Amino acid sequence: MGGSGSRMHLHSGELRAFKASPLPGWIRMGKCALALALALAAVHVDAKEKDGVQYGMGLIVNVPFPESDVAQVVQQVVQNGMIRGTKEYNKDEYISGAAEASSTRAFPEWTEGGKVFYKVRLKALDPRNFKDSSDVGTLAVRYVVQPQGDKNTVLRINAVFVEEFRHVTHPSNGSVESAEYKDIHDQLDTIDAMRVQTAEAQREKQERAAKAQKPMALEEVPAYSTSQPPPSAAAPPESPIAAPQPANTSAPSTPQTLEEHVRDLRRQVQRLVKTPGAPLKSAPFHTASTLQSLPTGTEVLIVISTPYWVGVETHDGQHGWILRDQLELVP
Repeated sequence: MGGSGSRMHLHSGELRAFKASPLPGWIRMGKCALALALALAAVHVDAKEKDGVQYGMGLIVNVPFPESDVAQVVQQVVQNGMIRGTKEYNKDEYISGAAEASSTRAFPEWTEGGKVFYKVRLKALDPRNFKDSSDVGTLAVRYVVQPQGDKNTVLRINAVFVEEFRHVTHPSNGSVESAEYKDIHDQLDTIDAMRVQTAEAQREKQERAAKAQKPMALEEVPAYSTSQPPPSAAAPPESPIAAPQPANTSAPSTPQTLEEHVRDLRRQVQRLVKTPGAPLKSAPFHTASTLQSLPTGTEVLIVISTPYWVGVETHDGQHGWILRDQLELVP
């Protein structure tokens, strides 16, 4: 018991009470030992909770999309310039300034097949959610896309932070991997929804075209008996006054031709990009990555409509989002 009061976590008042206690010495010593044991147990529990966070596990998920779709979306996420799930300062939501890379020393060479993508942010300052991170270094994320049959894909995501001065590698606690996968998952869901909308629009268009091609049904002619002459051969009416005719007899309306009907359908779903052009976004928000820049007059097909954004499909099959006020009707 000869240690300092700070190590035992006893204040001066508690020490005086301990000395002035009328209890026998062995009881007082037992109480002190019990308090010390409880304090040590609490410290052990706190340390165990801190050690419960698993670092460096990464993320492996089976995605119910073909490899081509997953690779396309991963490419877009790699090029968006952001690393989510971490930040440099408390006011930030993510780390910006990241760039696509063909390789990085932050990870060993990948030899297990599939398509490999890297997103790297140099000079990152003490990024959050990496074990014992400090100083300035390289923040890197690796994405591995491996086909799993025709309709499924295995996606692996890992993130590390490497200090410049000590060259120490700090593993992620999984926040970066989860946030980056959420971005990929949301874009895949958007593509799936757009395909469903496109298929429904095409089906409705085919049904309308088929109805327009059907000849108009002939009006039924009333049957007459052989003993009764047809109206054209009947005797003239007794009254010499002809039956009155309506004053304003309009000509029957001409049925819409198939070409006109198809043209009307196209006007409903087709739009042109206004001047000076518009970016085709990967998702319906301004910070989403730009898939490509569409020049003025580019024709697109609307497959999803929202109050401010529209999901469109280009002639080459590219799906994306454009602000509604950047499009105009086809003349």
